[in-house]
Amino acid sequence: MDKPWVPALPLSVMEQPTERFTSPLSLVVDLVLVVLFFAYIFSVLKSHVPSTDPKMIILWAALGTSCLTGVFWLALQMFRVVFRAYRAANK
Repeated sequence: MDKPWVPALPLSVMEQPTERFTSPLSLVVDLVLVVLFFAYIFSVLKSHVPSTDPKMIILWAALGTSCLTGVFWLALQMFRVVFRAYRAANK
């Protein structure tokens, strides 16, 4: 810890960021990755549903996949934030 501790300032005093953190390209990339992840996990989970009714297999595989896809989306957003901070620290 080579930097001295500085108390946090209230949000109104802090400088607001002027750059945009999302672009249309990043939104499209996120959408494509999330859809691909959903399709892959859905195909995996379909074989793990203990039912013979096709409607129940699709329902429970989709519900399980939606939860996992939400976690994937959060992890993707956290990765973007950490990577952006890493690049900014190396400049």
